[in-house]
Amino acid sequence: MKPTLYSLFILLMFLLATPVHAANNNGSSQGMSKQQAMSIAQQKNPGRVLAVKRHGNTYLVKILSANGEVRTVSVSADSKKSGRR
Repeated sequence: MKPTLYSLFILLMFLLATPVHAANNNGSSQGMSKQQAMSIAQQKNPGRVLAVKRHGNTYLVKILSANGEVRTVSVSADSKKSGRR
């Protein structure tokens, strides 16, 4: 019983010592959110979003069009500008 109790105590100490960072959900410090980037990309290129990745100040949004073509749309995280790749 004591080894189990000690193990739980050590696990609890590690969990309490882990730093927690609060996320800023309004997007003001990081520019736009992934959801906003997806929306902007889909306005210009309708279809199913396959992936969204952020590289620096740019989101790359992969979209599968109705005719089966995969397009990668770049959306600036700082503004509401987008471009097709």
